[in-house]
Amino acid sequence: MEYSPPSLSDQAHFNDEKVHIILAASGSVATIKLPNIAKALSRHHNVSIRIIVTKSAERFLDGQSLEQPPLEALRAVPGVEAIYRDEDEWKTPWTRGDPILHIELRKWAHLLLVAPLSANTMAKMTMGIADNLLLSVIRAWDTTGLVDGKIKIKKPLIFVAPAMNTAMWNHPITGKQIEILEKEWGVNNPSKDGWVSVLRPMEKHLACGDTGNGAMMDWEAIVCIVEQYIGAQPRRHSSITG
Repeated sequence: MEYSPPSLSDQAHFNDEKVHIILAASGSVATIKLPNIAKALSRHHNVSIRIIVTKSAERFLDGQSLEQPPLEALRAVPGVEAIYRDEDEWKTPWTRGDPILHIELRKWAHLLLVAPLSANTMAKMTMGIADNLLLSVIRAWDTTGLVDGKIKIKKPLIFVAPAMNTAMWNHPITGKQIEILEKEWGVNNPSKDGWVSVLRPMEKHLACGDTGNGAMMDWEAIVCIVEQYIGAQPRRHSSITG
């Protein structure tokens, strides 16, 4: 049976006293760590999660192995409210007054965690391209904190965890894109008006066989960074492997 996520209206969640996290994955082998991240974050009682996967990311979570469960299995994780694919954006013909999914997701979210951020999605993000659901959410992000300021205490951030082959990471175009993300849009830029936090990759033996930089930051380290940012509350009991 085809899974259809529940309809989303940001208005229904304004006062639920939870931290709203969009957890997203783009096309990288590191997508197999998405279940671990979701389960770890879901242990917190004050966290609500909605997952977005790109078309390429779906290929890594199709029940191939224990560490690659079917994507639908994540619906059973406490705190995971919905899973969205690209086709969910315009599933039915739009009429005036209907909610627009990528806008509703943006309004709903207190933060967006893209782990992994593939080379392709990084390139499109820095160019402002919005040709899938995830990129549309990013393109519609409230980068100033002024649009959704009445419904959110602080400006929402986007955390990105790049993951790619070493040669791709070392490519000069990647350096230019990272410069945009860190120096122009980064939370630590001189003007202090940034909205992106880059969780830089690490060096290891990659799935492709190469050894070098480009592997996604350890998923547990990513979770710790997010937990510190949101001031996470006590955890639900959960079993995590990987």
